[in-house]
Amino acid sequence: MRFTKLHGAGNDYIYVNAFEQQVLDPAGLAVRISDRHFGVGADGLILVLPPRKDADVRMQMFNVDGSEAEMCGNGVRCLGKFAVEQGLVKGHDETSRDKPEVVRVETAAGLREVQLFRDASGVIARGKVSMGRPRLGAMEIPLLLDGSRVVDVPLTVGGQTLWMTCVNMGNPHAVFYVDEVAGWPLEVVGPKIENHKLFPERVNVHIVEVVSLEEVRVRTWERGCGLTLACGTGVSAVCVAGVLTGRSARRIVAHVPGGDIEAEWPEDHAPVMLTGPIQQVFTGEWPDS
Repeated sequence: MRFTKLHGAGNDYIYVNAFEQQVLDPAGLAVRISDRHFGVGADGLILVLPPRKDADVRMQMFNVDGSEAEMCGNGVRCLGKFAVEQGLVKGHDETSRDKPEVVRVETAAGLREVQLFRDASGVIARGKVSMGRPRLGAMEIPLLLDGSRVVDVPLTVGGQTLWMTCVNMGNPHAVFYVDEVAGWPLEVVGPKIENHKLFPERVNVHIVEVVSLEEVRVRTWERGCGLTLACGTGVSAVCVAGVLTGRSARRIVAHVPGGDIEAEWPEDHAPVMLTGPIQQVFTGEWPDS
């Protein structure tokens, strides 16, 4: 089986052209191929499939534990690059070479439009994606609490009380503001929050340090993956949470362990726009067995 590994700000995935190749057990393959010691090593597996709806391609995504995820902001940007470079989607129109290439991706969270930008050498190096409108109701997260929105709500975990703001960006997120993200025990607290009884579908966990109104530092414990270098839907959720709590502006730069990602929520009923780097790491072949 031929594959390509790509990453967006260190959030890396294995991509398979499922237009041409059949994957019989994608959940099992995700566990094996994502293993960083005995496999290729990645945050998960993404199959690029023929669309079922009005799109160019369809995205099916599996975490390192084999669970299927709805969406990934970094993953869908990389998918756009993969689709163009694999010839699954037509590149630039000859009459509009000054405009970004656009790939329409069907995901479990809905249709996502990815704009792709080339660097001076002609390589697709950045992507911008419309992440959809955030859903904020407790049952939309989903979260087993009463109330319309979950903004600065206390959550007691491991004997300490934290204040969380929850956002659904096609998948569930819980955002917590701390004085300093470096050294904060996310690897200990993160899995407890991910699997907390209040979250029936588990949750992605983010700790945020505010540098200024337009700048934050973010670390992530990703549902089904653990610690990751970046999370695109997470940065989108952090952007929304910053506006809801008055801690940051509608446009931010998020410094994540894998680099910088930009997010903007122009107005309350608008989709969040996410922009960041994308890069191919290598291609290879995985034994069919």
